[in-house]
Amino acid sequence: MKKNLIILSVAALLFAACQPKDVEPEKMFKTEDEIAQMLQAEPKGYVLYDEAKGGLNQFLKDFMTEEGVFEQVRERSKAGSNYLFTIDTIPTDTIGIYIRGRIVTDDAGGNFYKAMVIQQIVDGKQQALRLSVDLGNSSGMFAMGQEIIVRLNGLAIGRYANQPQICVPSFNNNLNAGSKYNEKVGWAPGRIPAARAIAAITRIGLPDISKLQYDEIQLKDFVTYTTRNYSTGSGLTKVLGNSLIDVLEARELDGRLVRINNIYFTSECANTQGYRIPCTIGDPETDGNVNVFGPTTGNVGYPQSRVVAQVNGTDSLFFMVATSEYAKYSHMYLPAAEYVGTVQGVLGYYWDNPTYDPTWKTWSVTPRDLTDIILKKGDEAWKPVEWEPAK
Repeated sequence: MKKNLIILSVAALLFAACQPKDVEPEKMFKTEDEIAQMLQAEPKGYVLYDEAKGGLNQFLKDFMTEEGVFEQVRERSKAGSNYLFTIDTIPTDTIGIYIRGRIVTDDAGGNFYKAMVIQQIVDGKQQALRLSVDLGNSSGMFAMGQEIIVRLNGLAIGRYANQPQICVPSFNNNLNAGSKYNEKVGWAPGRIPAARAIAAITRIGLPDISKLQYDEIQLKDFVTYTTRNYSTGSGLTKVLGNSLIDVLEARELDGRLVRINNIYFTSECANTQGYRIPCTIGDPETDGNVNVFGPTTGNVGYPQSRVVAQVNGTDSLFFMVATSEYAKYSHMYLPAAEYVGTVQGVLGYYWDNPTYDPTWKTWSVTPRDLTDIILKKGDEAWKPVEWEPAK
């Protein structure tokens, strides 16, 4: 009997030890005081690129070089005096190096798969930076509107198709490069492993999407004509109002949250040569030009681009809306031109091949999901309709 009691007691203790603990919000979301204590505990000191330090743009200036530190980069890397694919490692055994920002993306819609973008407001203006993380369904942990602080020691800052992003070095040895594999061999930014990303990122307070800031852009002020500036040797230039934006300034615009008002979908798309053409009617699982947001790319995986223009604007003023073929709304039909309103999302500048001059589709806005597309025909709101295969 005594022996049985001992066994039961041990079993009860083991059962109690296996019970999951309640989730404690104060351990998941840190306060400002706890963040200050975390920084002060750095044995060699720290630097935090917040508004007082110049923000994310200053971090890029301090740690991202034009050439990068990896010599064997992709053949597609160099464009004149500028480099589209680079990696610069961030020191490990040094002071703590931190950035801080609020997450503007959500991967639930499938358009930001294993990717996040953070926003920081400096002197009332947006600064943005992409994070490449090997986390599926990351918005369950890192929700849109969540402020985070990231310890960068041991990670890298790189550019993929001229888009700056926090990453780790990744070497493509040609085995999984897909089309034009010979142009893709070499070093490029890779996704931060999930455990490493979770260890590096700390959440501050609760998510608050009301604190996200959007820039409202007019197509007349954001002309989508691009050309190469041979006279200055600065690579890409872009007309923005009356000023020329070179490839370096374009990087600072990439990732910002924007809204475009008074626009409609033209039912046009970009073909593989970058020309603006009418969308077709057909099967989006076999035809990349079908009149839906994100038809097939033949497993190549680039974002599909659809054209929007402003009401009463000129034909030369247009912009691209980018959607992944893996997005949940990829097979929704495009809205008819009679539906007018707002498209918002993340501004993207994607130039991945220097053998081609950047075209009108180098710039785009990527919605997080269909809630970023708000259109009406009179008082009638646009309602998405999904393509269905013929029975």
